[in-house]
Amino acid sequence: MVGFAKMGWRSSDNNKSSKTGDDINKMGILSFETAKIMSRLLCLYKSLSKSEISNLKTEMKSGGVSYLNSKDEGFLLSLACAERLEDLDKAAAAVARLGHKCSDFGLNRFDLVYTDLKLGIIDFGKLEYGSKDIEKRVFKMEKLINATSGLYAALENLAELEVSERKMKQWKERKASGQLQKVNLDMFNQKIEQQRKQVRQFREKSLWNQTFDKSVGHMARIVCIIYARICVVFGPYIPILPSLSLRNMRSSQQKEILKFQPENCLIEPIREQIISRSGPIPMTSKPTLVRFYSRKSIFFLCEDEGFGADKLAKNNRVFHAAGPSTVGGAGLALRYANVITLVEKYLNPSESVDLNSRENLYQMLPGNLKITVRSKLSKNLKCMDEDESLAEGWRDALNQIMEWLAPMAHNTINWQLERSLEKTKFDIKPSVLLLQTLHYSDKEKTEAAIADILVGLSCICKCENRQWSES
Repeated sequence: MVGFAKMGWRSSDNNKSSKTGDDINKMGILSFETAKIMSRLLCLYKSLSKSEISNLKTEMKSGGVSYLNSKDEGFLLSLACAERLEDLDKAAAAVARLGHKCSDFGLNRFDLVYTDLKLGIIDFGKLEYGSKDIEKRVFKMEKLINATSGLYAALENLAELEVSERKMKQWKERKASGQLQKVNLDMFNQKIEQQRKQVRQFREKSLWNQTFDKSVGHMARIVCIIYARICVVFGPYIPILPSLSLRNMRSSQQKEILKFQPENCLIEPIREQIISRSGPIPMTSKPTLVRFYSRKSIFFLCEDEGFGADKLAKNNRVFHAAGPSTVGGAGLALRYANVITLVEKYLNPSESVDLNSRENLYQMLPGNLKITVRSKLSKNLKCMDEDESLAEGWRDALNQIMEWLAPMAHNTINWQLERSLEKTKFDIKPSVLLLQTLHYSDKEKTEAAIADILVGLSCICKCENRQWSES
């Protein structure tokens, strides 16, 4: 097994590149893309902290996840592991592409380094999550990301000011300038000069002025740290992940590994696929849905796909693993999430539910759910009186349902937003996992819950003399 310290690409940490090489090898405009990759890596890094893993286990036991998705802890952990590894693979592919611009040979072939890491060739004992050295590196990366984000905003402001500057010059050529106009122009010129100075300062502090070797070196090391951490956290539940040697680890890390006991692990390592014995998720015998890494294949990659291939970014295997009986498999996750959040909004007594609001909410439903809601409404509204106390009873019942249903809807929307903004954001906070959303939720149970809250809202509106009638 190759020691981590002996890897050639680590030499970039010594920062002994020649001045000539540094001047040529600056990141420049690619600093923004690099900052996004860095932020994605730090997001993954922070999501694997002890507190975040504890929060994840608490989330798995929440009402919405356990009722709609699964009560099987091993299955849910395997989903979390698969999604984190998929995100890491995408980030590693991006790092490898940037590595081609490095002068360091090891960084130039980071795709091979990452492959060796997943093959278990590299000594995990040298990759200590949370060590002082790594925390210093993370802190430095955070500063670089913040400075690059500031540079991005400063350049946008400067571009707007330069447009105004050109317009003012055109206006000045056409008009005779008085004393007051001269004062205004001087103030504007001072403002734009200050903005240009701010841009120069941000460039000095940001990734713009960093070399490819130095920046990619930071990211390459963090990629390896994250993979080692995933093996520590999820290894007991995914036995086919490379095993970790406890010999070279600190005692705190050894205790952390040993405390994870795979008592609820339902992963079958021989067939390399997930087996679910409880919960609404139907499993298939096809190993291509959610398949984990083995020493004969790279995680989520077919043999004919090279590392960093375009398919890696397009084939969101964890996302597409949801079966047809799930909300995500039916392509309804975001639509149902929007329905639930609207009902949550309308449950506020200060909100008015007019005819247009009712019609818009009703039209968001698919045909089969419209029929279910209409049937339940006709049965409930016939036997109801306009009694305010009855409305309170309905409201209490709906609040109990919304306590576990609404968080799932919000997580679904947040998951979609995080992915749609991924190309522009520099955020480093941990992201939402698919297991926390409606994506893997049982479609029948979810639709029954949505029908109940819609009927309940209708009854509340009728009891409180709101403008809500049977469709």
